[in-house]
Amino acid sequence: MIRYIHILFSLMLLGSSYAQTIELELVQDGFSQPLHLQNSGDNRLFIVEKGGKIKVILEDNTVSPTPFLDLSGIISTQGEQGLLGLAFHPDYDNNGYFFVNYTNTAGNTQISRFTVSAANPDIADLESEMFILNFNQPASNHNGGDMIFGPDGYLYISSGDGGSSGDPNNLAQNIDVLLGKMLRIDIDNPSGGNAYGIPPDNPFINTQDARPEIWAYGLRNPWRFSIDIEDNNIWIADVGQGSREEINRQSLDEGGVNYGWRCYEGSLPFNTDGCPPQSELAFPIAEYGHDNGNCSITGGHVYRGSEYSDIAGLYFFADYCSGMIGSVDREDQVTIYGDFPGRWVAFGQDVNQELYLIDINEGKVFRLKGSETAGVNYDNIFSFQIVPNPASEYVSIILNRGEIHQIAVYDVQGRKIYEDHPTPSTSQQIAISSWNSGIYFIKTTTTSGFSTIKKLIIQ
Repeated sequence: MIRYIHILFSLMLLGSSYAQTIELELVQDGFSQPLHLQNSGDNRLFIVEKGGKIKVILEDNTVSPTPFLDLSGIISTQGEQGLLGLAFHPDYDNNGYFFVNYTNTAGNTQISRFTVSAANPDIADLESEMFILNFNQPASNHNGGDMIFGPDGYLYISSGDGGSSGDPNNLAQNIDVLLGKMLRIDIDNPSGGNAYGIPPDNPFINTQDARPEIWAYGLRNPWRFSIDIEDNNIWIADVGQGSREEINRQSLDEGGVNYGWRCYEGSLPFNTDGCPPQSELAFPIAEYGHDNGNCSITGGHVYRGSEYSDIAGLYFFADYCSGMIGSVDREDQVTIYGDFPGRWVAFGQDVNQELYLIDINEGKVFRLKGSETAGVNYDNIFSFQIVPNPASEYVSIILNRGEIHQIAVYDVQGRKIYEDHPTPSTSQQIAISSWNSGIYFIKTTTTSGFSTIKKLIIQ
């Protein structure tokens, strides 16, 4: 039985709930319709432009004069089309693979893999494109387009309902099509004649007349979503029709969820003809209406950075039309920080899990800042190294500052497999020879209370 959650918040009621303050700091401008930001595991930021280019903000905060990738000649940009998503392979440091989501010249969704240039880490090999997955788009809007690798190593892909208005063909509820869905594929183990495989625990892998790629369904236009490794949750912000913008949160252990569109828009009935009972649907943990100039939600991330203690653990979101920025805490309480000038289309994270926000109209990238810094400088954020990585016998955790208080290791399913509270020091060695090969995540916490997570690959 899928849990039924209904928490509606009203901006009128929350208008005075400014318990915290945030600030936006300009990082870089001059981009042409930027709509996505990613990091590849180092201090660079990769900025995706709707027109087809990916540009790099280098470690010195300058923009590389040559685009990392330029697909402007093979994409369409009508309406909501364009170069929409970017995801770096979990083992990017070794294989150089990254994935893009774009609408091709026929207006259809194309997921492709590219490889970074062997000669220059700031440039991709344009000739390396490998087609992974494509599917038709009936209209130029509601393409979704976001992509994220989960802690399980699988690629999650958001897909809109195919556009038009009101999902006239009931595509989001139809599990025989890929539209209006959250997809989940295995790009490391192709099978069935495809360039990808199907994870064995995908919910519809053995269901007749269903696409096995589907992980969740009943979505209108999940433009931006994120995965919070620490709590093992996926956060999906689904753009509404004309009344409600919604935020969904689900454990990564629970697939097959039906989020209810076109039957419901948020918690409000929309077109319930032939729909399943409410008990079989998952309703949003929070939603808001279209008063005060709101029109389209932009989903963000849970703040897991080390610099600002007052916003730790909060999920941030924004509205494209009003400029509103808000957050949701662990108890699903919503805070609205006000309306900020900008057409917010995406949040992003750097390697230290600090948050960024993109204004598509002005071509600007901002850093989101809290108000309590605990005396840390942005250029001196706590971090640690894993040496060697990949590894097979031992790894050493080495801090750049501070002393280790706790080390915890999680497998790709989010299960804690190791925990240690060593004598405070700047480094600690862990024996890993008894662990299976694969991807793990190490969370290191300092004696000052700062923590961050890094990926470990065991060979």
